[in-house]
Amino acid sequence: MVTGEMKRWETREGIHFLKKIGIRQGQAVVDFGCRVGRYSTPAALLVGPQGSVYAIDKDKDVLNTLKRKASALGIANIRTIETTGEIKLNVQETPVDVFLLYDVLHYMHENERKALYSEILQVLCLDSLLSIYPKHIATDNPADHFKNLRIDDIIRELEASGFSLEAKICGTMSHADSLVQGCILNFRKI
Repeated sequence: MVTGEMKRWETREGIHFLKKIGIRQGQAVVDFGCRVGRYSTPAALLVGPQGSVYAIDKDKDVLNTLKRKASALGIANIRTIETTGEIKLNVQETPVDVFLLYDVLHYMHENERKALYSEILQVLCLDSLLSIYPKHIATDNPADHFKNLRIDDIIRELEASGFSLEAKICGTMSHADSLVQGCILNFRKI
């Protein structure tokens, strides 16, 4: 169920947030681990009909929820991609301009994250944006094998994988069907 707060986030506040991180009209965006589309929806509205959003998740039910929501909002530029959980990106439109990894890294062990970064490098064009919300690290509600990692560890991991840190942007974000204060890290492919 979408609350009024979350609907406002997806149709207004989230658009402003994604503009702030650098998403623009006409771009191709991947939302990896999209769930019900808390970032896919505002991204689709922001990039407009000339842009596209690839919403990737392994849960068919959440992708169906996203499809229904997009239809109700008149959004036609979201392409849902169901994955079996493998680290293989089946994105038709390459290169991609922006890749979102929001609140998903803590599900992966280090080798899986490195494999994903390698896949992302393949679909991003030079100077494209990789935007990460590293939730559940040591200083932010730690989770499982991610609990000993800090922001600096994530930055080093990504820089070793071919990305350069561009900015840390903080503000109100969507997390687990509510709004929280958080920070994202923007990287560029180098």
